[in-house]
Amino acid sequence: MKKLSNYAYKALLFCSSLPNKFSQHIPPFQFFSPNLSQKPLFPIYHFFITHGNTQVCGYTSPATHQLFDKMPHRRVQDFKNVEGHEIFELVNIVKENPDILTASQVHALVLKVGMLAHLPIITTLLIIYSRIRNLISSLVLFGEIIDKDVVTWNAIMTACIENNIFGYAVSIFAEMMNEGEQFDSATLVIVISALSNMRDLRKGLVVHCLSMKMGMLSDSILGNALIDFYAKCGNLSLSECVFLEIECKDVVSWNSVISGCLNNGHAEKSLLYFKQLAGLVKGGDTVSLSSAIAASSCLDEFGCGQAIHGCVIKLGYEESCRLSVANSLISLYSQSGDIDAAEYIFDKMEYKDIITWNSMISGFALNGKIGEAFDDLHEMQFTRTIEPDAVTLLSIIPLVAEFTLLREGKAIHGFTIRREMGAELPVMNALMDMYFNCTRAKDAENLFLNMSKKDLVSWNTIISGYSQNGRCREAQSLFKKFRSGNSKCSLSTLLGILPACDSPNSVQFGKLIHSWEVKLGFVNNIILVNSLMYMYISCGDLVASFKLLEEIAYNADVVSWNTVISGCTQNGHFWEALNAFKLMRLKSNIHDTITLVNIISACGNLELTYEGKSIHALALKTSAGQDIRVQNALISMYGKSSDVENARSGFELCFYHNLCSWNCMISTLAQNKNSKEAIELFRLLEFEPDEITMATVLSACRQLGIIRYGKQIHAHLIRSGFYKNAFVSAALVDMYSSCGRLDIAHQVFQSSEEISLAAWNSMISACGFHSNGQKAIDIFHEMIYSGLTPSKVTFINLLTACSHTGLVDQGFWYYNHMLDEFGVQPSTEHQVCVVDMLGRSGRLHEAYNFIKELPRPPDPGIWGALLSACNYHGDLQLGKEVANILFSLEPENVGYHLALSNIYVATGSWNEAGELRDIVHRKGLKKSAAYSIIDVGSS
Repeated sequence: MKKLSNYAYKALLFCSSLPNKFSQHIPPFQFFSPNLSQKPLFPIYHFFITHGNTQVCGYTSPATHQLFDKMPHRRVQDFKNVEGHEIFELVNIVKENPDILTASQVHALVLKVGMLAHLPIITTLLIIYSRIRNLISSLVLFGEIIDKDVVTWNAIMTACIENNIFGYAVSIFAEMMNEGEQFDSATLVIVISALSNMRDLRKGLVVHCLSMKMGMLSDSILGNALIDFYAKCGNLSLSECVFLEIECKDVVSWNSVISGCLNNGHAEKSLLYFKQLAGLVKGGDTVSLSSAIAASSCLDEFGCGQAIHGCVIKLGYEESCRLSVANSLISLYSQSGDIDAAEYIFDKMEYKDIITWNSMISGFALNGKIGEAFDDLHEMQFTRTIEPDAVTLLSIIPLVAEFTLLREGKAIHGFTIRREMGAELPVMNALMDMYFNCTRAKDAENLFLNMSKKDLVSWNTIISGYSQNGRCREAQSLFKKFRSGNSKCSLSTLLGILPACDSPNSVQFGKLIHSWEVKLGFVNNIILVNSLMYMYISCGDLVASFKLLEEIAYNADVVSWNTVISGCTQNGHFWEALNAFKLMRLKSNIHDTITLVNIISACGNLELTYEGKSIHALALKTSAGQDIRVQNALISMYGKSSDVENARSGFELCFYHNLCSWNCMISTLAQNKNSKEAIELFRLLEFEPDEITMATVLSACRQLGIIRYGKQIHAHLIRSGFYKNAFVSAALVDMYSSCGRLDIAHQVFQSSEEISLAAWNSMISACGFHSNGQKAIDIFHEMIYSGLTPSKVTFINLLTACSHTGLVDQGFWYYNHMLDEFGVQPSTEHQVCVVDMLGRSGRLHEAYNFIKELPRPPDPGIWGALLSACNYHGDLQLGKEVANILFSLEPENVGYHLALSNIYVATGSWNEAGELRDIVHRKGLKKSAAYSIIDVGSS
């Protein structure tokens, strides 16, 4: 095969940029990896891949670390003396376990005795230098060989592959063909191995054609290499074609196609091929068994995996002695939830490698056994002296993030710094995610900025982290910076940035993301469409959200409907949530517990008792009625509708109570002025109370005005550590101020580690009710200076404080600047406060004009505030006019009749007062009886 046809010769010159001649066969500098001391690509015969949370065993190409040793070698030439044989044997011994010192010594010995021209010896020296990561010396030796044969060429290409210089191995093959050298099937196996690592399908097809032309496909090793090559390039159909064309399939052929199917996401095919293999006389080996077990894990076919486990035992492969099989079984049982079985196999193993430990730690993490995962991590390092690798950390970091274990997360971060693992991008990305989960956005940001390299996952992680931590402006700014670098968005990028659009001010940015979604072809991706609908609801653009829902109505799944319903419920659009539910019932008639929980919540907030009972009946017709989340939502719904008896019945009829059930019932009683009963129920609590329980009980103590109970709860909060919670501290401030102890309320407020918006609101309200309006204003400005944005409740409390202390001008200024200065839209509650403020100061006609100038028809509550002011100041004429308006709006409200009657009495109009009271009596209107409470001690 000295000469090739011009066509075949040109076909093998893969790249015109490759040099035709190599100076002494020393490659140009840029061909080398910057770090030749990296781990070899083919360290062992088997390798393990990660699929989801499962580590599985796969099969490599025949071109492994000892690739050259498995190739056909030349017949060793006869030596003229015994010394030649001894030197050749010495060189082969050094090859088995080489190091730089022995390599140099044996090289010097060969040179001294003049045997450097002996091809077997110099070829072996070439391989020795390759295995000690001294590729340059291998290339220099290769360049000194005058009469190279095919084994020498194969050796230097193998050396390049072992040192991860795959492209150069292919270029040497091109040079070999350029010089007209002969090659054999082993040469093609080596080239296919290099191309497999490069994922170069086009050149691999050329080599395949060449092997067909030269009639070498009968070599099963070459056929197996081609099966593996096509599978790694993602062309599974060609891989299967080559497999079917091999006449004499060995177990390696089957392993190649089984692992190829698995690695390309066709676990079903992988199991099908294994079934065919199992039916043959030869059966399978550890590689095929491991791959089949891994395929069962991927498909969640745990029964099939157990059957293969039985096959393992039947074939005599003791799982405790077969690493690959045992590791796959650990992953299988971990993923199936049978962690005890996984631990049993782990304990039986006589020898454990890093993959075994990773599989077991990952299994514990997957099953939420955080203590056992950390115990294994400790034992692995300090008892078995096995250093954790990137896969180990990637198994444990998500667990730390899920349970927000900041201290442990920082320890892992310190470990990565000590082990110089900063270049491991997946580990750095996981650490960033951990910091965001622990609400340490600044630490995540510092980690991101200090990363020398960033991939798409890095950008997605920090953008999503900012969004989830409420730092929407930073997320949007970072997304713009990411796009300015001409980086391509992925689905995860868009899903990460959409939560940053959560207010009307962000709707334009949200529409920009929507346009990117259309441009990138994600218009039919149901997950992204669901996120867009939620984004539009959060931004207040319900029209755009419902338009998207209508476009996918007949293809929408239950998650799509739940997205709209929950989005409307969480953002206060309760009627829209009910309308979406009606449309859902018409279009698809599907719902789940999430649907019912949200729609019940909407009914409760609207106090629609009849509709709530209808949903209750619907829940009882399905299994969802037994779901504890639905039952808890029903208790809350009846509570908000003031139907305490039905709420109590729902609580008592629950088959199973969790802490949320107790919280809902206690809250229902507290909201409906049954505070004493709420405290009594709290005493019967069957669970350890949480922050929500304590905040609810404090609200009951506030209503009763019994500071003794509040102090007992405060003591419990200090013992349990709940006093640090921002909402609990806000409830404490509210309780102490309502019980007349503004001084203690202020101490609690000042000592809070984290002051929430609720705590600021409580303190402003407390100062207002204690007639310290100026202090309330000062606290408001402190809150603004701290960086918090005031809410609707903030301004209600502030305006109330101004009203109670006569700070009318200041109150009017804050009302007029709510929207333009602070971004809060004035509502009915704020307008009631303004009317009350003007009325208390005697400016009744100014209050009347304020109401008349409102852009929308005023609610009865606004007129009611003015009527109370008329009653206080005895303005009969204006009082009669306001009362007539109220009688037309709410004719059954007895309070308005009594207020006007009191004005008549105050001005001496006894006849009119008597007539009005007769009207009240004829209509059967009754005022709720008032009551007072006194604390008579521990009884």
